Amino acid sequence: MSRTLKLLSMFTFAAVTLLTSAAAFAQEPGAAGGGGSRELGLALGAGLAVGLAALGGGLGQGRSASAALEGIARNPQASGKIFTPMILGLALTESLVLLGFLIAYLLQGKIN
Repeated sequence: MSRTLKLLSMFTFAAVTLLTSAAAFAQEPGAAGGGGSRELGLALGAGLAVGLAALGGGLGQGRSASAALEGIARNPQASGKIFTPMILGLALTESLVLLGFLIAYLLQGKIN
């Protein structure tokens, strides 16, 4: 069996399994208090906001600090000109992470 055919059959099996299992565990429309899917969506949105904000902020801060330190290592006389924009960039990146936390908190407040 070729590699492409194996991958295609594996992805087809995974897609069929994931799509049919949702119908098997579905509830009646009024069973969850009427707003179950809305609350689930808000909870998933809050979790994704926190997770992606932390992931993106950590990656961005790591890359900017790495590039700034590499620049200072190559040219130590330019450390004053590199350090200030680096701190400003780190502060702006951290503000985006805090904004993600704020959005997650507001979404969490809408869940009953």
